[in-house]
Amino acid sequence: MARAPRVVAHLGRPETAEETAARKAENSRRYRQSQSFRNLIIALVVSLAVVAVVYFVVPRGDLAEPAQPDVGGIAAQASEQFDRTVIVPDAPDGWGVNLAEIDAGTPAVWTVNFNDIPDAARSFLRFAQAFDADDAWAAQTLRGAAPTGAVTIDGVEWDEYEIGDPDSAGNVSYALGAQAGPDHVLIYGAAEADTAAIIASAVADDIATLQKEDTP
Repeated sequence: MARAPRVVAHLGRPETAEETAARKAENSRRYRQSQSFRNLIIALVVSLAVVAVVYFVVPRGDLAEPAQPDVGGIAAQASEQFDRTVIVPDAPDGWGVNLAEIDAGTPAVWTVNFNDIPDAARSFLRFAQAFDADDAWAAQTLRGAAPTGAVTIDGVEWDEYEIGDPDSAGNVSYALGAQAGPDHVLIYGAAEADTAAIIASAVADDIATLQKEDTP
């Protein structure tokens, strides 16, 4: 026995086929909307959770400054390796050092680079001790620049280089060069003469000692 069509309360009669299809379509639309809204809420909650993890777990604050090289320690190793005196340019407190190394070329060169000099913004100064070298090495390092005079600092006579076109000399505007026994010492960079003289004064005793040891 066939079941009689169900009477719909708000119609007071059974639904037609068209009304049934329309009702089901509307129910499907509402279901999809509810699912989309729920998914949106879930995605929002997940996003907030990720932000919270990043905020509370990931370390914040300024990055630590890299440690400065141990100039004295590296110099001691180089002295033992090359069996010779390696000069340590003791800079005043507050000077930053970003490089201290031996370039084992020909000649081998011990280099210390000062990149943070108080009251000398955008300046840098490099101390270099070339083993078994002379002023020809200095000229090569300074890209052909020749001394423009001489200056005596704490008893040591230096060749002075005042470079009018720093771009042609690797951004070097001033340099001091002196023979230290078998080695040649060069202090050079983008710095004023007074700044270079500070390092020249700091190494004067060592240079004088090497000069005396090399005297027949």
